[in-house]
Amino acid sequence: MRALLIIGTFLIFFSSTFTVREAYAKEPDEYQERMKLYHKVETVTHIPWYYLAAIDQYERNIRAVRRDLPKVESLIGIYFSPEKWAGLTNPNPQEENPAIIQFFSGMGVDGDGDGKASLESDEDVLYAFAHYLLSYGTDQDNLKIGLWNYYKRDKTVGIIVGKARMYRHFGRIDLDTHAFPVPIRSNHSYRTTWGDARGWGGRRIHEGTDIFAGYGVPVRATNYGIVEMKGWNRYGGWRVGIRDINNTYHYFAHLSGFAKDLKVGQIVEPGTIIGGVGSSGYGPPGTSGKFPPHLHYGMYKDNGRTEWSFDPYPHLRLWKQQEIARNRKK
Repeated sequence: MRALLIIGTFLIFFSSTFTVREAYAKEPDEYQERMKLYHKVETVTHIPWYYLAAIDQYERNIRAVRRDLPKVESLIGIYFSPEKWAGLTNPNPQEENPAIIQFFSGMGVDGDGDGKASLESDEDVLYAFAHYLLSYGTDQDNLKIGLWNYYKRDKTVGIIVGKARMYRHFGRIDLDTHAFPVPIRSNHSYRTTWGDARGWGGRRIHEGTDIFAGYGVPVRATNYGIVEMKGWNRYGGWRVGIRDINNTYHYFAHLSGFAKDLKVGQIVEPGTIIGGVGSSGYGPPGTSGKFPPHLHYGMYKDNGRTEWSFDPYPHLRLWKQQEIARNRKK
């Protein structure tokens, strides 16, 4: 398993900020309005809509879990500080005159044609980021250069490019459906085990929820995402890592094997078979049988600076309830 920063206080912050149900609640009208803006700005700048959507979603996600950034209260989640918007040397950080902002090399621009460059305008904000990227070009290689120069972080660029690939692949941004990791009708059991002590390989905490099921029971992707990792880990055995649209890394470990043709970079959706329940791990490649068959399921949040583990149990309970409800409607 990769070395990750474990921040236990995140659980308190996460639960006090929004409930698990609220985290997945979105209004259909909001998706439509955002898509309209993405396509409108794409028409003017030729920056692909799916890149604009990916940047917006990335910033929306990090603002949800960072205390040093204001929460999203508008349609577009991209954040510019007043100083960056108006220009670092501008004596008036609340400046909205596009000409004065340009003079002070600020990023603010008038996107909606009202003569003002306003941080209160979703269209101005989205157009401003697109205008910045346009100085690099509209093809993927140049967009990646522009993103790196803005965020100064390879992982951020990779996450945004991954989101763009998913949005382009599915042609929409409402990708919030989830599935339980093993078939609902399978014989399985699980409870909250996040934070429990673990001794093998040194003192450490358990960074996930164990789902016990029969050997070979199918393991499924729980979300729309991209396969980021596939292979052996001496703790997790045969394992798969999938990054979703919410900057969350989903870790599936102790597998009996992988689904045929599963590969790194593959786009998956809820219910995609990625492997089977097993008992691999706790040793060199091929080690198996040191514990009963089960799936270790972990979740890790990226906030634009670092990544940490948090308890998957409440999410698993909700996804199971949601899948049961969907099945009843069929």
